[in-house]
Amino acid sequence: MIVPRHRIAASAIAGAGQGLFLDQHVAAGQIVTAPDAIERTYRYDELTGSPELTAQLYASARWFEDRYTVSPDWPDECYINHSFSPTGLWHLGFVFALQDLPAGSEITVDYRHLLPPGEEEAFVDTATGQKIVGLPWIESLTLSTQALADLLNGIRIA
Repeated sequence: MIVPRHRIAASAIAGAGQGLFLDQHVAAGQIVTAPDAIERTYRYDELTGSPELTAQLYASARWFEDRYTVSPDWPDECYINHSFSPTGLWHLGFVFALQDLPAGSEITVDYRHLLPPGEEEAFVDTATGQKIVGLPWIESLTLSTQALADLLNGIRIA
């Protein structure tokens, strides 16, 4: 579920195809996307052990530990592209705005949190040329939890 108004349009990232863009301002720390209609998760060995699921690995994302979702219907959330300098923070299936994002901002996340540990993405980060390799679960959780805590601690409560 994408919370703010948005649109799918040509990405500003070279070679990325389409991207997810905001049609309204989103304040730092606000949720951009939230888990919705997740029927089930799969262990990675289930994904790679089934010909039907293996064919859909391109549409999978790690949610927690060794559990992945598969979205072959390609909902709008699937148009969130990768960046090592992302506008959004992926944390347990939620995407939080990392800073105040004006309308027109493209939502990006660090794909290392979505990939299986050690798995290399088929493309490199276009801004840096670096490989995108999935993080071990504990490292991913530690990094995203600390980033979320830092983000929320930096927001003044009115």
